[in-house]
Amino acid sequence: MQKNICIAILNVFIFSLIYSNAFGQSKQYKIIVGGFYNLENFFDTINDPKTFDDDFTPNGSMHYSAEIYKDKIKHLEQVVAQIGTDLSPDGMAFWGTAEIENKEVVVDLVNQPSLKNRNYQVVHYNGSDPRSIDCGFVYNPKYFKLLYSKSIPIDLRLAVKDAKPTRDVLFVQGILNLDDTISVFVGHWPSRRGGEEVTKPMRNYVAKVIKQYSDSLIAVSPNSKVIVMGDLNDNPTDESLIKYLNTAAKPEKCTEKGFYSPWIDYFKKGIGTLAHNDAWGLFDQIIFSKAWLNKNQNGFFFHKAYIFKKDFMMQKTGKYKGYPKRTWDFNIYNAGYSDHLPTYIAFLKEIK
Repeated sequence: MQKNICIAILNVFIFSLIYSNAFGQSKQYKIIVGGFYNLENFFDTINDPKTFDDDFTPNGSMHYSAEIYKDKIKHLEQVVAQIGTDLSPDGMAFWGTAEIENKEVVVDLVNQPSLKNRNYQVVHYNGSDPRSIDCGFVYNPKYFKLLYSKSIPIDLRLAVKDAKPTRDVLFVQGILNLDDTISVFVGHWPSRRGGEEVTKPMRNYVAKVIKQYSDSLIAVSPNSKVIVMGDLNDNPTDESLIKYLNTAAKPEKCTEKGFYSPWIDYFKKGIGTLAHNDAWGLFDQIIFSKAWLNKNQNGFFFHKAYIFKKDFMMQKTGKYKGYPKRTWDFNIYNAGYSDHLPTYIAFLKEIK
């Protein structure tokens, strides 16, 4: 089908697309954007005696001053304000975050001038990570109505003896654009510190826990629209995704309780969201249950996946040249954005 795309703004400020075929028939669609962004060590400057945040304080090893904090916020604002605006003027309707110390840092971010008019709301729970590095969920109430949320603790000792505490998985349910009830899992899975193979069982275990929750949702309602997003510390072709979350590279291969991953093809082409040892990894993923794949439904369906990568976000010199411009080079402030690139998704709904 030949595509002739024109873009118009609806009265609710959702973009619409018009697809015309060779016979002059056309369909018009609403667009909503969702995303994920690891904000890289997004701490405030206040020493919390209950957590190991001492490094990120004015007297800590990072010399984390109020000036650096404000600069970090301005840089993150510059990125978040642009993600998805090529599709919708309000950018992301909802998005997940990782590496946030608390709710307040995200509130400070979304109250910046270029984001304030979106009236973003923040969902966050203090999790189990000793450094208080948590996940969050941010939504624009114009497009998303929060119904329920909870924090899911992950006891890694059930997978690896003497494993240290890890980050909770954030679970959110809500109504998208007054139409679809959706369920979102936001995670920051255990790192590869110590080696990929040694740490693999921990990431596999987190995937198993999420899959159990997802299976329960789909068992109650087979058309449940489930999203798993986060910094998974695994690539799309790794065991945690393929075996334990049952992800498929093609929509037609997605099983009833499995997931579709648009990122497998990206990764096989050498495209990623973070770089290490001059190789790209694609840890920052957003995957979908089968209910998102039916393009003939009345609700929203998955349309396309994107990696947000702008020139200003990339390191221009030094040993990390060509990498995402990180905030820190060890304990030296690098005045960057994040060591991860954001990912985002376009969802469409036919206007009938």
